[in-house]
Amino acid sequence: MKSSRIIKPKESLQVQELDTPKPDGQEVLVRVHSSGVCHSDIHLWEGGYEGIDGKFMKTTDRGVKYPLTPGHEIAGTIDKLGKNVTDFNEGDKVIVYPWIGEGLCPACRMGEENLCDKPRSLGVLVDGGYSEYVLVPSYRYLIRIGDNLDINTAATLSCSSLTAYNAVKNASLKPYDSVVIVGAGGLGLMAMQLAKAVTGARVIAMDIDDDKLKLAKEDGGADETINSSQVDAVKSVKEKTSELGADAVIDFVNASKTVETDMQFIRKRARVVLVGLFGGELKLNLVNMPTRAYKLIGSYTGTLNDLNELVSLANRKIINPVVSNHYKLDQATEALDALKHGKVHGRSVINP
Repeated sequence: MKSSRIIKPKESLQVQELDTPKPDGQEVLVRVHSSGVCHSDIHLWEGGYEGIDGKFMKTTDRGVKYPLTPGHEIAGTIDKLGKNVTDFNEGDKVIVYPWIGEGLCPACRMGEENLCDKPRSLGVLVDGGYSEYVLVPSYRYLIRIGDNLDINTAATLSCSSLTAYNAVKNASLKPYDSVVIVGAGGLGLMAMQLAKAVTGARVIAMDIDDDKLKLAKEDGGADETINSSQVDAVKSVKEKTSELGADAVIDFVNASKTVETDMQFIRKRARVVLVGLFGGELKLNLVNMPTRAYKLIGSYTGTLNDLNELVSLANRKIINPVVSNHYKLDQATEALDALKHGKVHGRSVINP
C-alpha cells in the first residue's frame, strides 16, 4: 500500500510503499477514501509546539516516533475483517474513531479514551490515514454510516467536528448566552453551527481574515463578527454584549496573544475554553480567579459517544461540515503548507 509519511520533522512528506496489514482477532483493515488535514498534523510535521518562554516542546517527548503516517480523521470502507469481528461486513462504509487508549487507566474506564494516560491515537502515535489502508485495532472504534452522508464530510467528524462539539459542551452554554468563538477556520465554523443548533447561544465570531468571517456568517450562522486586526477586540465585544462581556469564549487558536485578549472581554462567571495548539504562555491575575469566578478549561477532542452523537446530527443535516480543499497522497506537504499559512477556508481532505 502507498502511504504519505513524515520521515523527519520539517521535511517534505514522502510517499512510501509499505506492506498492507493483515487484520487478526478484533482488528479491521479499512480502505481509506478520505483523511482530513488537521492543525495537529502541522505540529507533527514541524516536530513540536511552542511552550513557555518560547521553549520548543518536542513531539518525540510525547511518545511520537518517526517515520510516521499522519492522519486521524479517517473515513472509508471495510476491506478485511479479523476472525473475531462481529456486527460488520466487508464493504461497510465507516468512520474511524482515532483517539484510542490502552483501556485500563481511569479515563478509559470512564469512556474518555481521548484523555488516556497512555494513548495509542491513530495518525499521532500509530500510523494513520494518509494512506491507502489503515489498520484499526478493534471494530468497536468504527461507526457505520449510510450513503446519505458524504465520505469527505464524514471524515472531518472524527476530529475537527468532534473537537468543536466537545468544546461547545465544555462551554456549558445556555440559550441567549453570548459566546465568542476565536478562529473561523474549519473547527470554528463547526463550533458555530453546533452552538447555534444545540444550545441556542448568541455567537460572535472573531478572526483576522474578512473572507473567513464572511463564511462565519454564511456557513457558521454567526450572529456577529469581529475582525480583531482592524478594531479593538475588547471594546467591540463589550459593545456587542451591553458592556457586560462574553459569557463564554472558545479559543481555537489558543496563542498567548489571543488568550490575553480573551481574558479582557469576559464577564463574571465566564467559561474560557482553550482548544487550539498554537501555544505560548499566559500571565494571570490570581485575585481575579476567585473574585470573578471564571473558569479556564482545556478541551481535547472528544469521546466515542460524542462521535456517535455527531454522526446522528450530521445524518439529520443539523450540522454541515465545510470541506473546501481536496488533495492526493503526493500532495500532502502542499496540503499542510496551505493550512499552515491560512489558505484553507473550511477543511481539507486527502483522497488516497
